[in-house]
Amino acid sequence: MNTVEQVERPWVLRRWPAVAPIVTASAFLYLGAAALQRRKAAWPMFAVSFVAVGLGSYFEGVNATWVMLALAAALAVYGVVRGALRPPWGLPLQAAALVVLAAVALIAVRADQTVAGVLVAAGLLIHAGWDTYHHRTHRVVARSMSEFCAVLDTLLAVVVLVVTFA
Repeated sequence: MNTVEQVERPWVLRRWPAVAPIVTASAFLYLGAAALQRRKAAWPMFAVSFVAVGLGSYFEGVNATWVMLALAAALAVYGVVRGALRPPWGLPLQAAALVVLAAVALIAVRADQTVAGVLVAAGLLIHAGWDTYHHRTHRVVARSMSEFCAVLDTLLAVVVLVVTFA
């Protein structure tokens, strides 16, 4: 037996490619609702992101973040054509948020396991704040979605941090 015992990291720490896109998904559904100019569209966008994350987990070589970014680009073009550039807190701000959170997810996939865990948790907590703001202002997504997402993001961030540092 070696003098240094190798401890295998928990499954979730070896699977950041499957977990990190959830950060992207949190912003994707906001962009979709803003592009479609329908608050309730966030729920179908949630379903689309759920499928994208599932496909990314199931099929080798499929990165759900890139899938959602491609779908978001198409939605953004559709939104611009429909005149969704106003108000500025709609499509323009949601697109910026998606770019930032998708970047966090893409960096996390390539980062050291501990750094990845911190990045994913930070992205989720930042988005939980985003959810809370949108819940209070009743903007972009249905209040039920912002409330659901704030709770989900917070709980998932806590779990990620616990697993990362346990």
